[in-house]
Amino acid sequence: MSPPPCPRCGNSELKRIFSTFSVQKTYKDVYEDILSDRELTQGMMRDDPRAIAEWNRRMSSGEKSPPEYEEMTERMERGEWPVNQIEEKRKELSSQGESKSESG
Repeated sequence: MSPPPCPRCGNSELKRIFSTFSVQKTYKDVYEDILSDRELTQGMMRDDPRAIAEWNRRMSSGEKSPPEYEEMTERMERGEWPVNQIEEKRKELSSQGESKSESG
């Protein structure tokens, strides 16, 4: 069965095109969603790394994170606290700040 012709121009070689769209939630909507999730909020109150990783995922709204941040989040999703990575990153950032202040 051939597709029907275009009602405007009569062209019968029509193709269906799908488009994408996005609906952005406001921060208020995201916070309300998180706060209404009792299991998530209880996990955050217990300092459960899985809950913190889930909170992070919801707050990022699907934005891509740097690889080292993704690795830390993956470890938290497994229930681990990536303390060493966090400490190394803190030292790296503070040494960058010191070298900038020394050169300026």
